[in-house]
Amino acid sequence: MTSVHFTLNRSEELMTAPTATPPVGSTTIPTPKRQFLDVLNREHTTTRRVIDAFPSDQADFKPHPRSNSAKQLLWTFAVEERLILLALKNELKLGGGFPQPPATWGECYEAFLQTHTDVVKALEAASDDDLGGTVKFFTGPGTLGDIPKSEFMWFMLSDQIHHRGQMSVYLRMAGGKVPSIYVPSADEPWT
Repeated sequence: MTSVHFTLNRSEELMTAPTATPPVGSTTIPTPKRQFLDVLNREHTTTRRVIDAFPSDQADFKPHPRSNSAKQLLWTFAVEERLILLALKNELKLGGGFPQPPATWGECYEAFLQTHTDVVKALEAASDDDLGGTVKFFTGPGTLGDIPKSEFMWFMLSDQIHHRGQMSVYLRMAGGKVPSIYVPSADEPWT
């Protein structure tokens, strides 16, 4: 059996980004609220880098007729963070379909930024208990059921990360340069 070895060409440095893991030597574990907020902010920054790299004149780009447009993906980021906010405030009511996006890329982008600001502000003001309870969400075709609120919030964030992956593919196909997301990219190496 042949083993494969590889190394990253960058120096060993202490991680400075917020993580859910306490610093070495600390016995303090962040609360579930703090863990979610830290990851939400870190992922938002990464998602914003992908969006900022996307050529806005390609907002209607679709790799396939059945695919969403790049603008619709951007709008999805704003909608999913809005759903997190509504769940946190116990105001989530599903129905009526996915809301239509604003007319322009710029309006979708501003909604994405504003919604994130609103979610962060609400999370900072929330107690840990505010992340408890349940929300109604899809549990099957045409079926709503109770889902733990924190699980719903993590699901929305995970779905946003999934759609960011889609957008990074669109970005390359639209002629843009894909930034480093979790590791170096061909367009943004770490060397």
